Amino acid sequence: MVVSLSHHLCVFKRLRRRCEHITKGVRCVETALPKDIMSSALLLIDLQNSILTGLGAPDRQPAIDTVLETVVTKLATLKRNARAAGIPAFIVQHDGTVGHRLAKRSEGWQLRREIAPEAGDVVVHKTSSDSFFETDLEAKLRARGITRLFIGGCMTQFCVDTTARRAVSLGFDVSLISNGHTTADMGKLTFEEIVTHHNMLLDGFDAGPHEIKLIASTEILF
Repeated sequence: MVVSLSHHLCVFKRLRRRCEHITKGVRCVETALPKDIMSSALLLIDLQNSILTGLGAPDRQPAIDTVLETVVTKLATLKRNARAAGIPAFIVQHDGTVGHRLAKRSEGWQLRREIAPEAGDVVVHKTSSDSFFETDLEAKLRARGITRLFIGGCMTQFCVDTTARRAVSLGFDVSLISNGHTTADMGKLTFEEIVTHHNMLLDGFDAGPHEIKLIASTEILF
């Protein structure tokens, strides 16, 4: 994709500042967006057909599915916006074992159509909660000069948490999309409680100068 310099400058200016209208006039404030946006990538984790299928109790599964649909919609919008701005998308796909709901090459393993790879997108296959473990994700990010990851996907307490922590340990900064990841109930914890807990837990997690910071999807002005 060829993106003009003027387009990059326009995007950069939009990302750096946002004008808020207040009763006494118009005041411009800094957004939560990082200054290194043009060396950023969108990292989408395990958005596969059966990622949360059957993990909830019968009375809870509908709520789990509804929120998943909302999250997928938000991330699909971000993916389109990132593509238009020349920001690459890295899509992580979990290769499950035989009998697993994400068994490789099964229908449940397939990526959601809303975030299906397009020309220029990078697909990374993994077999553990850590998207960097025994994969070429780090090498592909380094090759493109990526220093910051906007992370969303599933499941919050497993692959999203582990990948975000590993990323900062490897020297990447992470913008965790606070309303862009979800999971299923686990034990006595509802999925809502798990998401809220991990948003609180991960915000500010650091490794040296690199850290995880929360950002809402509405604040990401790709």
